[in-house]
Amino acid sequence: MSDINSNIPEGELTQKWTKFKSSVALVNPSNKRSIEVIVVGSGLAGASAAATLAEMGYKVKCFCFQDSPRRAHSIAAQGGINAAKNYQNDGDSTYRLFYDTIKGGDYRAREANVHRLAEVSTNIIDQCVAQGVPLAREYGGLLDNRSFGGTQVQRTFYAAGQTGQQLLLGAYSALERQIGMGKVEMYTRHEMLEVVKIDGKARGIIARNLITGQLERHFGHAVVLGTGGYGNVFYLSTNAMGSNVTAAWKAHKQGAYFANPCYTQIHPTCIPVSGDHQSKLTLMSESLRNDGRIWVPKKKDDNRKPTDIPEDERDYYLERRYPAFGNLVPRDVASRAAKERCDAGYGVGASKLAVYLDFKANTERYGKIEASKAGNHNPDKETCMRLGTAVIKEKYGNLFDMYAQITGENPYETPMRIYPAVHYTMGGLWVDYNLMTSVPGLYCTGEANFSDHGANRLGASALMQGLADGYFVLPYTIGAYLSKEISVKAIPTDHPAFVEAEAKAKGILDTLINIKGTKSVDHFHKRLGLIMWDKCGMSRSEQGLKQAIEEIRALRAEFWRDVRVPGTSDELNTELEKAGRVADFIELGELMCIDALNRNESCGGHFREEYQTEEGEALRDDVNYAYVAAWEFKEGVNFELHKEELKFENIKVAQRSYK
Repeated sequence: MSDINSNIPEGELTQKWTKFKSSVALVNPSNKRSIEVIVVGSGLAGASAAATLAEMGYKVKCFCFQDSPRRAHSIAAQGGINAAKNYQNDGDSTYRLFYDTIKGGDYRAREANVHRLAEVSTNIIDQCVAQGVPLAREYGGLLDNRSFGGTQVQRTFYAAGQTGQQLLLGAYSALERQIGMGKVEMYTRHEMLEVVKIDGKARGIIARNLITGQLERHFGHAVVLGTGGYGNVFYLSTNAMGSNVTAAWKAHKQGAYFANPCYTQIHPTCIPVSGDHQSKLTLMSESLRNDGRIWVPKKKDDNRKPTDIPEDERDYYLERRYPAFGNLVPRDVASRAAKERCDAGYGVGASKLAVYLDFKANTERYGKIEASKAGNHNPDKETCMRLGTAVIKEKYGNLFDMYAQITGENPYETPMRIYPAVHYTMGGLWVDYNLMTSVPGLYCTGEANFSDHGANRLGASALMQGLADGYFVLPYTIGAYLSKEISVKAIPTDHPAFVEAEAKAKGILDTLINIKGTKSVDHFHKRLGLIMWDKCGMSRSEQGLKQAIEEIRALRAEFWRDVRVPGTSDELNTELEKAGRVADFIELGELMCIDALNRNESCGGHFREEYQTEEGEALRDDVNYAYVAAWEFKEGVNFELHKEELKFENIKVAQRSYK
């Protein structure tokens, strides 16, 4: 069935990575000094890869479009990072993390890659502690853990509600050390616009200096992309405004397969849309589901204040439908359940597209514990709430403050209103076991690749994958390729391939400037986002997807005919930057709908209305769709499907159940 080779090592699952590390070809220290590696992206995956490769002795160039590596979107991650340390002595293990990740991804991920991720997860925590990352600790000084969705153990390490920021500062410190030593050249405010291929291998990039507009040529023996996800194809998402697919998409158009593009994650706990004026959405961390209970009124169109609705008139629907996991079911399950309640008329707030996240019960519980510690074994309710609020504030204070600033409501006194929103993309560039794309010498790490999460990512696993790829996987696997490149001298950038790639990038920029149409870039981006959300969002159907493909093709034609980009290409021009990114999003949107239409099943974040159980759960088709869909770009925005069969030899594939 497979027509592509994932290069998974032979042998027993638990020994594959160990044997690989023991036998992989190496590059000796003196040869490393003459090998150049380009790393595009400076988030957790990019910064950790650049710092580690430089520490090993390679000459590294690192590129980011932000004004500092610290502004990478990894900084926005809130809740935590998973690792199978079993510090809570609650039965966790490498195998259980592996199993939870495969099951959480609805059996649509590679066993070998996921087991490797579970294996190296423990190293990440040791690395971050050594860097001084201030992970939360218990009273006795030991590292603390909390629960996240899709698990029944506490394996999530965290730093209040700003874990991504603290982890990124650790990776940034490692990167800056290498920059200071002259081992990494850092190019901020640079955007990659082309991959340069010579004799079929990735040999460099064309980057645009976003301050001057100048196009630059950069050579590398290998190119590593750590450029994040493509959630902004929906226009409204929890991603940073600048997050885009352009680097990955340019690689795709140069021959890198794009895998499972329809697997997008809708996060269940986000602040609801408030109107057409919005340009992004705000996440409320999944960690809040540790202590928050999700509910809606039992009566339709109930307009009472949540504090006025008595307990027996509330429907804690996740606890009712999924008693074993309750509020900590995986994200795709929680999101669809919220949509189902709102569609049925039980939504809350002005838009009726929201549900409540209520902390009262656990605030009171924490208050009783604190009162008991102080010797008060029969505290009144007011005392419990006062003491419990202090505990909640310590655990989630920055998240509660953020919610209050955005909504004007006090979440300590009234339940939060939340609704699902686009958050993460499990799809991405296809990579083999070595994290190499289908283009030799071109690697992809972190969210930008497809490799570890199947059809649905579990909470707190994105940070785990980004740092695993950058610190512990790529530094080994890239040696297998570079060991064969030690005789290749640096190729001058006046090589015809560089000249041609730069001309291609300049041609696109000039075309965008010279259209001089009547509609802004945002006009087209919003229209694309609406098509994607309505027809390729939380639920999809054959009819809707076919309509979406036609609408996107028409939108693409109109974009290239009527977009207006002011200014010139040889200056700071943020509208030109956006135009290039939206042009790529439009093409990607079409592929996402084609992929969703091709996959006649429901799995994880991909929910086809035609394929569901009687209870409304995702209904997989393991006979016909247990494969990775890897799409090859063809001339004229056409796509050819390649399949990588998924074999499960260590896990019994079953219908997911969280009941």
